[in-house]
Parts: sequence; C-alpha cells; structure tokens
Amino acid sequence: MYYQKGIDDVCAKLKTTKSTGLTQEQAKKLYDENGPNALVEQKGKTKLQMFLAQLQDTMIYILFAAAAISIFLHEVDDAIIILLVVLLNAVIGMVQESKAEQALEALKKMSSPTAMVRRDGKIVEIPASQLVVGDIVLLEAGRVIPADLRLIQSVNLKIEESALTGESVPVEKDANFVATSDVGIGDQINMAFSSTSVSYGRGEGVVAYTGMDTEIGKIATMLTETQNELTPLQKRLNELGKVLGIIAIVICVAMFAIAVLQKRDIAEMLITAISLAVAAIPEGLTAVVTIVLALGVQRMVAVNTIVRKLPSVETLGAVSVVCSDKTGTLTQNKMTVTKVYLNGQVKDVKELSYEKDTLFMDGFVLCNDASTANDSRIGDPTELALLDMGALVNVTREGIEEKAPRINEQAFDSTRKMMTTVHKYENGKVMGYTKGAMDILLKKCVKIIKNGVVTDITEQDLIDIDQAAGEMAKGALRVLALGVKEGDDSAKEENLTFAGLVGMIDPPRPEAKNSVKEFKEAGITTIMITGDHRDTALAIAKELGIADDENQCITGSELNEMTQEHLNGIVKNLRVFARVSPEHKVMIVKAFKSNGSIVSMTGDGVNDAPSLKAADIGVAMGITGTDVAKGAADMVLTDDNFATIEKAVAEGRGIYQNIKKTVLFLLSSNFGEVISMFTAIVIGLQSPLKAIHILWINLITDSLPALALGVDPKDKDIMKAKPRDPNEGLFANGAMAFTIYNGFMIACLTLGAFLWSPIRHLGAEGLQVTLANIKVALEDPFIISHAQTYAFTTLGVSQLFHAIGMRNYDKSLFKMNLLENKAMIGAFILGLFLQVIVTEVPFLVEVFETAQLHLEEWINLILLSMVPLVSHEVIVFGKKFIKK
Repeated sequence: MYYQKGIDDVCAKLKTTKSTGLTQEQAKKLYDENGPNALVEQKGKTKLQMFLAQLQDTMIYILFAAAAISIFLHEVDDAIIILLVVLLNAVIGMVQESKAEQALEALKKMSSPTAMVRRDGKIVEIPASQLVVGDIVLLEAGRVIPADLRLIQSVNLKIEESALTGESVPVEKDANFVATSDVGIGDQINMAFSSTSVSYGRGEGVVAYTGMDTEIGKIATMLTETQNELTPLQKRLNELGKVLGIIAIVICVAMFAIAVLQKRDIAEMLITAISLAVAAIPEGLTAVVTIVLALGVQRMVAVNTIVRKLPSVETLGAVSVVCSDKTGTLTQNKMTVTKVYLNGQVKDVKELSYEKDTLFMDGFVLCNDASTANDSRIGDPTELALLDMGALVNVTREGIEEKAPRINEQAFDSTRKMMTTVHKYENGKVMGYTKGAMDILLKKCVKIIKNGVVTDITEQDLIDIDQAAGEMAKGALRVLALGVKEGDDSAKEENLTFAGLVGMIDPPRPEAKNSVKEFKEAGITTIMITGDHRDTALAIAKELGIADDENQCITGSELNEMTQEHLNGIVKNLRVFARVSPEHKVMIVKAFKSNGSIVSMTGDGVNDAPSLKAADIGVAMGITGTDVAKGAADMVLTDDNFATIEKAVAEGRGIYQNIKKTVLFLLSSNFGEVISMFTAIVIGLQSPLKAIHILWINLITDSLPALALGVDPKDKDIMKAKPRDPNEGLFANGAMAFTIYNGFMIACLTLGAFLWSPIRHLGAEGLQVTLANIKVALEDPFIISHAQTYAFTTLGVSQLFHAIGMRNYDKSLFKMNLLENKAMIGAFILGLFLQVIVTEVPFLVEVFETAQLHLEEWINLILLSMVPLVSHEVIVFGKKFIKK
C-alpha cells in the first residue's frame, strides 16, 4: 500500500525520480506493456438482444407453444393473434428499456482528458489516457486527478472527494503523511484519487495506479460483476406461468383420457384439448402487465421520478428498507453556518445583525478567498459557507472590499491551520483578520472583544469559549475561530483579539425529516450510509429521526473486521454506517437483503454506483447525481428531493395493487372458461366456446377492463399499511379463494347461458329436459350456434361488470366513486360495443361462427351478466357482518 510508504521508497519502487520523472522511452515501454489509462468498457446490448430478452419468460414460452400447436391444427387465425400479442409485449418492453447501461461510459467520461506531467525533466501536457505508473503529475486548483497518485508534494492542497467517498468537505492532503496501518480511502491523505478534483492549493504526485486498478476502476469492476436479479413480481409471474403450463398439460392429458372413455373422435378432442389449454392461459396477461407498468412509469414522471427499468415500479411498492447516502441526499451537500458564538453567547446564525456585529461579519467575510459573484460559487465550501452567512445580512465580500481593500495576507496552510488578511478602510483604519482552528488560534489571542469592549482574555473566557465550542461539537458542527488585530499591516499572527466562533455543517434537507417519519409510519426503515465521520453522521441521523443512540452507528473500520455473515446477523439493529467505502456499501445492502428485506439504495456519487446496482432498486439524484450513479440506478429523481422517494413508494404500492387486481381479474375469467368447458365435456356435451371465442375474450374483451384496473387511482391510505412480505404470493390473503369463487360464478353463468338455447327449444317442442335430450338438441346447427353465442356473450359481458367490482373488493359499489376511473367507463363501453359487433356484423359473425341476436336476447344476457355486481355487494356485506 503506497500510503504506508515514504515518498523516496515509493519513487524507488516505481522506478522514477521526483525531479525529472520518467523518460519518454520508459513511458512508452510501460504504455506498451500495460495499455492506456482507461476503463475497460462492458459491451452494451444491441436492440435485437434487448428485444429477445423480453421473450425470456415462462408465459411467453407457453404462448409460443400454443401458437405452434394452432398452426399444426390449421388454426392460423388463432396463431396470428397469439404471436401479435407476444410481439406487442416485447416491443413495449424493449422501447422502455432501450436506454443501455451507461455506468461504465459515464465513468470513462469523468476521466481527465489531459494531464500535466514531468518527463525527461520537462513539463508537458499529454492525454490522460497516456499516463503510466511512475509518471510525475502536477496538480493545481481546478484540475481533475487523472489517475491514482501517491503525493510527493503538497502546498495547501485540498481535494474534493465527495463523489468518491461521500465526504462533504474537501480533504486536506499531506504528502509527508505515512500511514502506520490500513486506513480507509477517506483517511489516505497522502493519496489523490482518479476523477476527484483539486479545489485549493497545488501539489505533485507519482502515478501509483492507472485504469481499472484505480479506486474508480474497482467501482467499474464491481458494477460489471453485480448481477441483475428478478423483481418480486417477475418471480411471481414466472411461478404463475409454470403453474398454468402444468394445468394446460394436465387438461390435455385429461381430455385424451375422456376421449378414450367416451369413445369420441380423437382428432376432434385434440382441438378441444388445445382450446381448453388456451383457456387456461391468460394470453393477454403478459402484455397487460407490461402496459400497466409502462403507464405506471408515466405516473411516476408526475412525481418527479424517471424509471429506467419497467419492473422497478413494482419493486418500489415492496421496499422495506431505504438505504440513503448522507451527503447530497439526506443533506444539502452545502456547508452552512448554523451557530455562532460572540459577546459571550451562542446564537443561531439568523440572529446576527450587520449593524451590531460588524466586526464579526467583516472578519469572516473578508478573510476569505471564495466568491459568489455573478451567481457563481467558486472556492472552498467552508469559505463559501461564511459568504452565505454574510448574505443573510446582505453583505458580500466584493461589496466590503470596495471600502476595505486587501493590502496584505498570509495564505492558509496545513501547518499553521490559519489564514490572515489585512484591510485598509476608507477612514484609514487598518484591520487584520485571522480565521482558523480554534485550539491553535486561541494560543495567539491575548485579548477578547465583547459588545465592542476589548479586555484581556481571562481563564474564565477560555473556559466559556471551550464550552461553546463543545456545545457546537456535540451537534457535529465544524468550528472556526476569528481573531482581529487593529493598526498592524504586517499580517503577523500574534497578539490577536478573540472575536468569536462559527459552527457549520452540511445540514439536512428540510423535507427529509418528514419523509423519514412517513417511512416509519409505513413500516419502512431508513438507513444512513456515508463516508463522513461518525459524530457528524450520527448527529444528522438523530436530527432526522433515523437513529436514537450511538449503538445504532458503526464505522467502516469496524466493518473491516467483520465477515458478511456477522454483519447479516446484527444489521437489523443498525441505522447509521459512517466512514464506509464502496465495497462496504455493497456489503451493507447484501446484509439487509439476507434478512428478507426489499432494499432501496439512494445516492448521487460515484461511490454509490455499485450499491445502487446491488440493491433491489437503486435510486439516483438527477441534478447533483453523477452520470455514473444515474447509469447504475433503476430510477432517477429529477428534483433531488428525498421526499420524492416517499411519493414514488406510494405510487409503487398503488401500481402493484393494480397489477394484482388485474391478474386476479384475468384469471377469474380463465378459470370460468376452463370450468365451464371442462364440465360440459365431462358430461358429454359439446364445447360451450370455440378457441377463437376464448382468444377474443382473453386478448380483447378482458384486456380493456384489465388495463383500466391498471390505472385505477391509488387508495389514499396506502402508506399507512406495512410493506408486503417479499415472499407473499399473488394469491395471499384469500386471493386464491376469491379468484376460484369468481371463476365458478362466471362458469355457472356461462354454462347457464349455453344451456338456455337447447332448454328453450325443448320447452317449445314439449320435450322433457334431460341430459340426453339436450345432447340431441345441440346437434342442431342453429341451436348450437345460438348456445355458443349466448355463452360467448355472457362470458364477455359478465367480465365487464366483474371488472367494476374488482376496483375495490372491500368496498360497496355505492361507496365507490365510479366516475373516478374514466378509463374503466371507456373500457366498459368499448368492450360492450366490440362484443356486440362480433355477433351482429355479418363479416365478423362468419369469422367468429356466432349467431345474430334479437334485442330481447341481448337484454336477458346483459341481466344475467350483471350477477357479478350482485355477488360483489353480498361479499362486501358479508365481510362487514363477520367483522362485527
């Protein structure tokens, strides 16, 4: 580890010299051996590969089999309809997910395009990709670090590492530091890491690692190694597909057995068996679910969320743990002064007044190299925070400097830990201002100013100042002190007068606290993961309501001593993870997942990318988020608002509920088809439905109300429920019994309508209604045509009525807002219209082998089809009665 070696030892090991660097020959040889300083790209999917990926689903395989058998039996129309559904589903999925993985490409773009290096004793600028191990790289403010460097010189050098480590303040670097043991990335102050940036000072470093060997390269490797997992819904639908496939096979075998026992025509029974198999499979389900998810994506846009992967919508609804990066996600990623100490009192920064506190304000604003002029923010975040404090009282550095220009200064350096500027006011008064670390600056103070009066500093004053600083430190505030000196333009840092303290922190987002509370009420645990220090992280966590005591906080160094299994066992009691590395973040996500949680990870930095991808659902920030984070995430928040996650979870829950309603609705129809057909065939009757009738119902008539259910407005109390168990099936909580009941009810209605025609004929002929007579009557082409048309119409229309009740199977129709879901109204009207035309338009009558009906017949069939609404009201009343 180069951070554990001295500068000379590092240069010797890397075969380079500080003064001249590598020779061009050495560099060329190393470049030829090791290749460019670039990240290895993962080959993206082609459009064809994305399209084919949509077809890798159990339900799709069954549909392909049904289409193949239909072609074999010369039922080409049926096969074409099935294949069109498969094509529609694949195209919708491909279009939604066509944005290829951008994580590695984004990492590549972050690399510095050029680097200033010393070769053959000369300073030259070369493409960053040509850097080799051993090159001496020159650093200055504004430069992006082109590779991982072991620093060999540092002059007031500060590097912004928040995207890599989560540290909200630029890290002060020290080339002469040598670590005595393993330390985390954030504590390797003699190293500079690729893709971070110099915010202050200058320095030099020797290239220690390039390309995929850098810290950012390791993140790229982790991204490629992380496998995408199936979402809970995908798993449930795959299981359902397998079950329905088995049912279809069992039905076919049973039909052959019946054909043999009843001595029926084998070829005819094969067609019937295929019809039953087709009835068992909800052909429209896959397409409907895909479309519902796509429509859900549009709903998510309304709550400032961009969904990159369709199934992510549903996954959000099952989230039970939200792991969030602190910097920039729970906090504002903007250092802010919140407390001040002057005139012997700790105050809120908002209590400052320029008229009363002129000296204090001038000191912190003028002793400052940052700038906020012209709506730009340039400089160290700590100094920018002091300028923001001035802005609260309408004071700017540029404005004061017009009246009190800088005439001398001592720049900040890491040895003195202080900075001094001297200013001459319009009245001729000369004032020196020194800001810096409190413990060091106080040693330079001999006097103190309180309420405009200067006195000698006493032991009690020092105790009071220390107590004030301690109070700020308890809140994890970073403390800076101010000393002043009048009438001396030398900028010497001695014989100062203590003027006060400021305490600053990267504060929580205002909306984050309420979101954490709402998550808690919804049974969702919020976890803070950060590269920041333990005290700072814990203070923010307590303020947000994430943690209660320090036992809920653990650090990266403690994680280093743990195995994954150990962490898995204790993670339920932890809420805050501080000073962690990217590897730790993935480890933490895996630990929560091992306990059965559905984990969401939110973040914005490069350091968040592997954990975003490892989580069940990764959520990146759209404004402050790096391209790497966005590329690895499943969803992106366009407003960078932590509170938006709560809205997105609510939408996710609503969409899952709608999908569940859709699945149960479609399956009740399929069960009705199977039960009615199987019953008729077992008792020796002809099939009540033809294959094309079943396909029409499954793909058209049922799909319209199914889609309307998919966009049903969510329940207003949806976030008061606990997250659903990720192992909970689609048929949990009585849903299976509910679906089978509705299937039997629809089967009875369908069979009743089917038998109505032969029974009415027998009555008109004065014949006794027996099974044998019904069989004979159904041999008549006119009667069988009408009987099948009755069954077909009743099945289709009853499903339209059934869909209305499926909107909420715990609430009476009279308490529902029936006009709230306009899509359902449209689906009902269009579905009824389509059902009418297939029985009344001559061309379609021929295609569907139906019979035209009279008005009286339509009225009777519609009244029969309304039974599901009556059943719905009875069930709702029964539930309320049982609860009482």
